[in-house]
Amino acid sequence: MPMNSTTAIKVHSPRSTSALRRILALPLAVSLLGVGVGVSGASPTLTAHSTSTTPLYLLSSEGYDSAMCTAFQKATGIVCKLSDNSTGPTLATIQATKNNPHWGVAWTDGNAPYAALDQEGLLLKGFEPTTGKLTALGQKLVPADKSYIPTGLTVSGAFIYNSKITPKPPTTWQDLLLPKWKGKVGMNNPSVDGPSYPILATLFNSLGGVTQGEAFMTKLKANGFVVSENSIKDELLAGTVQIAISQNTSGIGASYTNPNIKVYYPNPSAGLPSTIAIDGKASAGEIADAKRFANFVYSPAGQQVMLSGDPQGDSQFFPIMVGEKSRPRVPSVATIPFSFPNPYVWGKLEPSINSWFSSHVA
Repeated sequence: MPMNSTTAIKVHSPRSTSALRRILALPLAVSLLGVGVGVSGASPTLTAHSTSTTPLYLLSSEGYDSAMCTAFQKATGIVCKLSDNSTGPTLATIQATKNNPHWGVAWTDGNAPYAALDQEGLLLKGFEPTTGKLTALGQKLVPADKSYIPTGLTVSGAFIYNSKITPKPPTTWQDLLLPKWKGKVGMNNPSVDGPSYPILATLFNSLGGVTQGEAFMTKLKANGFVVSENSIKDELLAGTVQIAISQNTSGIGASYTNPNIKVYYPNPSAGLPSTIAIDGKASAGEIADAKRFANFVYSPAGQQVMLSGDPQGDSQFFPIMVGEKSRPRVPSVATIPFSFPNPYVWGKLEPSINSWFSSHVA
C-alpha cells in the first residue's frame, strides 16, 4: 500500500501523557515493522520533496516525538514511522533486536543507556548535526566518539512538593533521612521508569560510589521511603507522599493545574539529557535519513517543535542550542546545581544497581 508522504505514521502510542509514557506499564513488544530498503542521498540537508524511498523508523519516549515526526516528514518528504513507548521498552527493544535491528533513530531521556549501547558497538559513531550550535553546556554532553546526540536537558531527581501542605521542603539529600520526613518521601522504581536511574547514579557518584550509595538508600528505606511502580507524582497529588523525587518537567507540568506544586533542585541535581542515537547497522539509506532527522531537530524549526509539542510535559526543558529560550516556567539553567556522572561508567552499572534497588528498597 502506498504511504502518504505528508502524514507521519504512528506505530504505537499506549499513553496520552509524557509522564505516563515513561512508565513500563505494558509488556515489551519486540516485533516491529521491517526496515525498508532504500536509496537516499547522504546529504543531511532539509530540502523538501526528498527522493528517498526509505522510511525512517523512530523509537521514542519523548512527549513531542509525534509532533516532530510529522514536522520532519512535512519538511523533507521522508516517511517517518514512530513507535512511541516508555523509555524502558524502547531501550529493551533495541537490545532484543540487536542482531536484526528494525529502527533507524532512538530518542529518549538519558545518556547512560546509550553509552552502554555504544560500548556494545550498536550505534553509529562520528556524526554530529550541523544545523545548529550547541551551548557550552550542550557541548559537554557530546561523547568523544560522537555516538549519540544530546538534544535538550532536564533534571531527574528534583524535589516536587505542594507548598500549601509542605511550606518548608527538605533542601538536601541528607535531610531526607530526618525523622520529620519518615514515610513522606518517594520516587519511581528505576527498574520500570527509565529517567529515575540517573537519580541513583548521581547520588551514588556524589557519595563516593556504589557501596556508599546503597548504604544511603538502605537508611532511606528505614525512614519509610516510598517506591512507586506507577507514578510518584500522582501519589504526591493524592497525598500519599509530601516529597516526590522525580523529573522536574513532571512538577512544572503539574503546576499548571495546581499552582501550589513547586520544584526544588537539590545539590547535586541529576542532569538528564534527551538523547538521539542512530542505529549503526541500519541501511545506508536509513542512516542518511536519520542524519537528516537529527539535523532537523537541531534546526530552529525543530527546536520550536520540541518547545511546543508537549507544553505541560517534556517541552519544559532547558534548551542547549545557542539562541533558543526555555518556556516561561523553566528556571534559568545557571541556577541549577547540575551533576553529570560519567555515562560510560554508570551506564554499564544500571542493570546491577536497578536489580539491587528492586530487591532491597522497592
